[in-house]
Amino acid sequence: MSIFIGKYKFQGPYTSNSKLEDRPGIYAIHCYEDGKYMLLDIGESARVKSRVLSHDRINCWQHNCSGNITVSVYYTPHWTQEGRSKLQERLRKLYSPPCGKKSDGLINFLKKKG
Repeated sequence: MSIFIGKYKFQGPYTSNSKLEDRPGIYAIHCYEDGKYMLLDIGESARVKSRVLSHDRINCWQHNCSGNITVSVYYTPHWTQEGRSKLQERLRKLYSPPCGKKSDGLINFLKKKG
């Protein structure tokens, strides 16, 4: 299964983190509800699985999703961290996911909650 985000074909979305691999890539967090995927977050990491499992914005994902949280990934084995970061930023600008910024994730979560 795959999903396009921009012109990039991501593997997934997966409902289980066991399908993720600990290698470099761009990950996308989605909310699956009523047969549709809503993009919650986009990030990059040298170790995608570890990053997703220990993510600091998981509270924001949970707050913004009443359905199932899923993850898709675009593995980038030969890219530098700078290359991954540039794609992450382009996709964040294009889609404006609600949990897409490190500082805004907690701020948005607290604003909506309080």
